[in-house]
Amino acid sequence: MKFTHYRLGYVRAGAIVVVTLRGSAANVRLMDQSNFNSYKSGRSHNYYGGLIKSSPVRLRVPRSGTWHVTVDLIGLRGSVRSSIRVIQ
Repeated sequence: MKFTHYRLGYVRAGAIVVVTLRGSAANVRLMDQSNFNSYKSGRSHNYYGGLIKSSPVRLRVPRSGTWHVTVDLIGLRGSVRSSIRVIQ
């Protein structure tokens, strides 16, 4: 499985993760450490986000902890470039 990974490290609850896409629509997932491990292994996982067709997207971090963002084209065609920033 091919994806772009951003390790955010420790982020406080309420912070906003801004994901900017250039190119095709893409799947954007904000996940905690446990769910990211499941995602990498192809297992069922929970996330915030989903199919993003317009950019930028703003995702609120629901609780403090270690967070990851992935961007992928699973089930989609095209190519995409991405960037992120965290607003505390």
